Amino acid sequence: MKINEIIKERRIAKNFTQEQIAEYLGVTTPAVNKWEKGNSYPDITLLPALARLLDTDLNTLLSFSNDLSEKEITIFINDLAEYQNKHNFEKVYEIAINKIKEFPSCYLLILNTASFLDGALMMNSKINNREHYENNIEKLYHRAMKSPDLRIQNHAKSILISKLINQNKYDCAQELLNSLPEKDMIDKKDIQAKLYIKVGKLDDAAKIEEEKLMSLTTEINQTLLTLMEIAINDNRMEDAEYIADVSQKVSNIFDLWEYTSYMAKFQLYYSSKNKMKCLKILLQLLKSLDKKWNINTSPLYRHIKTKEIDSAFVAKMQKAIITSIADDRKNDFLNKDPEFDALLKKYND
Repeated sequence: MKINEIIKERRIAKNFTQEQIAEYLGVTTPAVNKWEKGNSYPDITLLPALARLLDTDLNTLLSFSNDLSEKEITIFINDLAEYQNKHNFEKVYEIAINKIKEFPSCYLLILNTASFLDGALMMNSKINNREHYENNIEKLYHRAMKSPDLRIQNHAKSILISKLINQNKYDCAQELLNSLPEKDMIDKKDIQAKLYIKVGKLDDAAKIEEEKLMSLTTEINQTLLTLMEIAINDNRMEDAEYIADVSQKVSNIFDLWEYTSYMAKFQLYYSSKNKMKCLKILLQLLKSLDKKWNINTSPLYRHIKTKEIDSAFVAKMQKAIITSIADDRKNDFLNKDPEFDALLKKYND
């Protein structure tokens, strides 16, 4: 909360009128009114007396806090996502950076905000000065790497490694990769789940294991995509097709979002420039985004809390996918194809 909101909230809680606050502090009533509206601020010499009068401390009055909690950060990112549906990227970026300026040493905020802005930038194909934003977002990841929390630090490193690989800076990527630790052999969350089972907290135990399953299936799919990419580069197209089939089966067996079941085959057909199959799977992929994924209907994920994706976000995602394909320099087999042009027109309208 801002200082004006705190003054008003505490005044009402103490059953003071603006006139009383003004009288007790020796100022005018209009001055107190301006404080509460945020049009002006109390003189610094009045702050200790104002804090005592409102029965609070200076840190609370001045909205001072070293860090945001994980819950507060999640709420902020969710608010940014809502705001993104109605405003342009530039405005969303400005709000995000101002929040970081308010909490410059909150590394979890910096990491999550950078990740959100990365996604938002990807979803907006037509942004002026894109390179400027990409560089600034990359700087945020470098800041997050300075976190004393190894989880935040290593997460930031892993994202930067991917960026360095995409920039063909392989030596820098390897150097950063070497600084990452191997996985801890002890699974603390698995032990916690077993403890919850023993004390009868079955919902808590289920939530931990369901989240772990979701993470593992995502990791398996990512591994399969990498194996398929290796097979494609090695010109083992039959192997690549087999791996794409396995990826699709994994998505179906583990009740994942239908969208994920098409990703491997689209990547395969796009890489091999198989126009007919590529267009067919692309259409299925785009249509799958329109289908609501109610994860909690699956017995595998009864306890995972999710936020419903609204239609505006889906439309942006569809547009981002089709536009990125059209803008890809490697796409010399789909552009100017009547069927692809129709998809481009449909999802850009």
